[in-house]
Amino acid sequence: MPFFRRAQSAVTAAVSAALTPVFAALVLLTASGCDPQRISELQPGQSTEADVRDRFGAPENVWSEADGGRTLEYNRQPAGQVNYMITLGPDGKVAAVRQVLTPDNFARVQPGMPMAEVRRLLGKPAKTAHYALKNETAVDWRFADGSPSPKVFTVVHGPDLRVVRTQTGDDLDAPEFKGGGK
Repeated sequence: MPFFRRAQSAVTAAVSAALTPVFAALVLLTASGCDPQRISELQPGQSTEADVRDRFGAPENVWSEADGGRTLEYNRQPAGQVNYMITLGPDGKVAAVRQVLTPDNFARVQPGMPMAEVRRLLGKPAKTAHYALKNETAVDWRFADGSPSPKVFTVVHGPDLRVVRTQTGDDLDAPEFKGGGK
């Protein structure tokens, strides 16, 4: 009987280790699914930073604004398809709530632009891949454009951390493109 219990414990541990990343992804997807509800509860000019943090938790990053305000970054990458920037005015009240992974923002990313500005504009990316032979790095943001298939916006930069080029295409890492079958 002790062998059976050890084997059962080992199987339980293996299943638990395999399910932990899946559970974490489900929690993230469930939380991001609540975003529209949480955003609708924020009132520009009335809601405070405490209200934002109560609904969204700690931000990924806090950006200082020229007018003395601050922008709180709420990243939903790599599993989600949005990134939010919630701007607080100098008075500490919500001034704006923006989903930044949009065609308008993508169009603002131009060759020669520093990657620090891209990061500030779009928030934390979903994935970064370095290509040593080309001496380039590709940085991806997952997004939805209203079409049936998920998309990815890619910014390629060189060793000087300046944009070389951008591209948009299907998100081949999305479950829809993973295939399956029996």
